[in-house]
Amino acid sequence: MRRAEALLLALTALPAAACQPGERPVYLTFDTGHMEVAPLVADVLQRHRVPVTFFLANERTKTGGSSLDDQWAAWWRARAAEGHAFGSHTWDHDVWQADVRGGFRVRPTAGDHAGKPRTLDAAAYCAALARPAERFQALTGQPMARIFRAPGGKTSPALLAAARDCGWTHVGWSPAGFLGDELPSETYPNQVLLQRALKNVQPGDILLAHLGIWSRRDAWAPAVLEPLIVGLKARGLCFATLRDHPRLGAAARAS
Repeated sequence: MRRAEALLLALTALPAAACQPGERPVYLTFDTGHMEVAPLVADVLQRHRVPVTFFLANERTKTGGSSLDDQWAAWWRARAAEGHAFGSHTWDHDVWQADVRGGFRVRPTAGDHAGKPRTLDAAAYCAALARPAERFQALTGQPMARIFRAPGGKTSPALLAAARDCGWTHVGWSPAGFLGDELPSETYPNQVLLQRALKNVQPGDILLAHLGIWSRRDAWAPAVLEPLIVGLKARGLCFATLRDHPRLGAAARAS
């Protein structure tokens, strides 16, 4: 990292505020996406000092690159400096489709084979999990936790077992934590999604959002993100990374 960039991060990155003893945490997580809203998300998180967990895949972006290319290096370094947590989302955003002889049929939505189903054996799936971690460490100098989120949340017992065998723990989300930014704006406008989350999210829930969804017309973030943070805090909830989760914390702290 250049000295000037390091100084800028030191001056601008506010450490995320941890929950205090006795407070009721929720765990906000972001999967990568087209990244157009990523700077806006970062601004909201920093202003409200909210720590989150990011799950990284090398997805296509609206600027014609990918979410883990050099264009985004400074952005990821800044998030690491702020104290957020990080996990894998597979390199090519490989969506599990079925268990097959010899491994798993997946459909990547990114990379050279996007949209073309392929079969990965256990070793290849583990490599797909490890590659974002290697890239993240190269970008930030920090190790990634050994946690992952399967794209779309689609898994099988065999896939989860294969991931566990190479040291990875899967992280899903709570039913009320599905914040709906993948849903069509026409039938699920932002105000509906906001009110639903404010009503239904409970202490201990893992919340799911993205750094941009191609199919959504009206961006969820920051339109919903900021009032959601304010509203949940008003209900007496606080935000923590998965490093502080009672069940997943050990895995989220491992590197």
